[in-house]
Amino acid sequence: MSRLGIDFYRQDVLVVAPALIGKLLVRQFPDGKIMRYRITETEAYRGEEDMACHARVGKTKRTYPLYKRGGYAYVYLCYGIHYLFNVVTGLKDYPQAVLIRGVEGYHGPAKLTNMMHINQSLNMADLTTSNAIWLEDDGFKAQYTTANRVGIDYASEPYKSIKWRYIMKREATF
Repeated sequence: MSRLGIDFYRQDVLVVAPALIGKLLVRQFPDGKIMRYRITETEAYRGEEDMACHARVGKTKRTYPLYKRGGYAYVYLCYGIHYLFNVVTGLKDYPQAVLIRGVEGYHGPAKLTNMMHINQSLNMADLTTSNAIWLEDDGFKAQYTTANRVGIDYASEPYKSIKWRYIMKREATF
């Protein structure tokens, strides 16, 4: 297994989001315990022009992580209840990120963050160097399908209907 490096994250979100299907999300705790789950579902959010992306309002205290170079975590509180985990991609000052929507056994972005104890303390963690959270490639090759993104009824077209959600099919191999 190998940790994903900076070159992987510096790619455009529309390359990274499907490429993360089948990769491993890893969470390590101070006591040394490690949780490792295969990513099964992602969504791409791409720039200020994407009316479903948080960056549509520009650079703010909340959206600041989106403007960093690819390879950082963007963790935010949704509806004042659930933390959601995103992977920042692309180049500095071009805001884009991949929402991790599901891992094997936990479908839904809030379910996976609750189970893996991902919260605001991990916001802006550097996924290339962090000892608390990172992503790995173990050679698993996943097939996926696309669908509309979820929970973005406020967005205008074409962003409301664009198929930037990636869902792993079960027929995958090493």
